[in-house]
Amino acid sequence: MMKKKKAVTKKASAKKTRLAKPVKRAVVKAVRAKRAAAPAKKEAAVTPDTSGKLTFNHAMIYSKDVDRAMHFYHDMMGFKLIEDFRYEGIPVYARLRAPGGDGTIALHQAGPGVSIASDGVRLYFEVADLDGFCRKLQQKGFYITQLPRMMPWGWRHAYLNDPDGHEISLYWAGENRMQKTVMKAAKQAAKASD
Repeated sequence: MMKKKKAVTKKASAKKTRLAKPVKRAVVKAVRAKRAAAPAKKEAAVTPDTSGKLTFNHAMIYSKDVDRAMHFYHDMMGFKLIEDFRYEGIPVYARLRAPGGDGTIALHQAGPGVSIASDGVRLYFEVADLDGFCRKLQQKGFYITQLPRMMPWGWRHAYLNDPDGHEISLYWAGENRMQKTVMKAAKQAAKASD
């Protein structure tokens, strides 16, 4: 009786194998075609060696509507979506990377009745073509509270608010970025541009 069961099992396995080969070939062919058509994946970011030193990781931005905030930072500002966590189909957390660098932000759903006011905190994003970037935002229908202009400390700034009212500064510091503020040079540049 044992031999019959084994024979039946072998027979069923043989049938599965015969049916599976054409299907397997089709699946392998489809996977190969998909891989060939897909763009090459970038290498995963390596954990920075901070040698025991403190390093900045990301800024958390609390939002009343994470989906709306995610569209602003992704579609308007050009951030790349790293992860998107949903609860019952609704985005409640998202992490995004700046389009030009490793800086990241996290969007987090604010609880009901929780204030998301961020008085005293402003997000800064640097872009060389500040004027062009601001024009693109305006073309997409976004309001900029202050168009680009030279500031007394030597950087060109534009100001706007994200959909939750968090203040953002878009700026270009150029060679002054890591130097002490150069008020005199900035004043001269502002006069020259007027």
